[in-house]
Amino acid sequence: MSQIQAFRAALLHSLADPAEAGNADSHAYFDDGLLLVRDGKVLQAGPAAELLPTLPADVPVRHFADALICPGFIDTHIHYPQTGVIASYGTQLLDWLNTYTFPAEARFADPRHASEGAEVFVRELLRNGTTTALVFGTVHPQSVDAFFTVAERLDLRMIAGKVLMDRNAPDNLTDSAESGYTQSKALIERWHGKGRLHYAVTPRFAPTSSPEQLALAGKLFAEYPGLYMHTHLSENRAEIDWVKALFPERRDYLDVYEHYQLNGPRAVFAHGVHLCDDQCARLAGSGSAIAFCPTSNLFLGSGLFDLAKMERHGVRVGLGTDVGGGTSFSQLQSLGEAYKVLQLQGQSLTPFKSLYLATLGGAKALYLDQHLGNFLPGKDADFVVLDLKATPLIDYRLRQARSLEEKLFALITLGDDRVVQETFAAGNSVHRR
Repeated sequence: MSQIQAFRAALLHSLADPAEAGNADSHAYFDDGLLLVRDGKVLQAGPAAELLPTLPADVPVRHFADALICPGFIDTHIHYPQTGVIASYGTQLLDWLNTYTFPAEARFADPRHASEGAEVFVRELLRNGTTTALVFGTVHPQSVDAFFTVAERLDLRMIAGKVLMDRNAPDNLTDSAESGYTQSKALIERWHGKGRLHYAVTPRFAPTSSPEQLALAGKLFAEYPGLYMHTHLSENRAEIDWVKALFPERRDYLDVYEHYQLNGPRAVFAHGVHLCDDQCARLAGSGSAIAFCPTSNLFLGSGLFDLAKMERHGVRVGLGTDVGGGTSFSQLQSLGEAYKVLQLQGQSLTPFKSLYLATLGGAKALYLDQHLGNFLPGKDADFVVLDLKATPLIDYRLRQARSLEEKLFALITLGDDRVVQETFAAGNSVHRR
């Protein structure tokens, strides 16, 4: 019989979307909880007083004092090759690509640079409590090999893909419709479904792929079961105008992707800041998802994401950091900015909705909620231990809190990587502060 692992602390996890179930029924909380793990899966989670007497006498219990255990955070949109240009000054989206992104990505032609970048990137994710991410590589196949090599070694559930880009980009960052298809196919055969890894067909965005490349991307997306599709949609008004000029025969930006069968379950579109009701309804109807990226939308001046509109239409929404346009790997900081983005629109992001977006909501957006997002028995034991005394201010503020809701909101608003005490993937410690 495999050894049971036991972790004791306060436990909190999402059970449903608060927008549908209400705040009270959206989560489970145990002030003194016990998380039991076996073979990398959740065995049980509940009150320590009930579960401790059921444990065999030889099972050690790791007790985290003044800590909160919650599911690992899920990042539904991030660019690992842009880690080195995070916090670069002074441009909006299209200038950002030319000034910072493309030169940084060109360096990933060197496998050694790609390997170093992948190590730094994954370390930052885990240091911030993120255990699953949907990740852009570069146009170079070796960038994907480097990322998956690190993720496989740590037994992480990760999704990534080679960028497809055959026009409107520097020559050293373009492939062709055929080479992009062939290289992606080889990467899929090598990595998709290996351990806990998944592959995403990854056209950067419509302006940098020809109709021929988009058609082959759609063909590829349909060829293998369980593949993802990952791209950008309606992030910036100048970008939308560019798409109209390049695809005048399509009725809107989303229709470009729909025409090439690049929508549906496991299709994730980053941003979706400037979408009309009709586009939202079509996204919901196809089962596609949007990645809400508050720090990058603010940093690049792209606009304010309308979460209430997405909820009205039933669109799946996850949370994305969008590093390097985004300004932090921390999903706690992303949620703090998301609250402000919605405040500016007269909307209120509750703490339990925040928890949902960063965990179970992200899992649902990625169609991984059978594996991730909460502590129901049989799910992957990916979780994070949050230190409730991480800073003097957090400690002081939480001692004033009169409810779980107030405590969670303060932790999100004041929290960052310093709060993450330890991160676990499949029951194994992969980061310890």
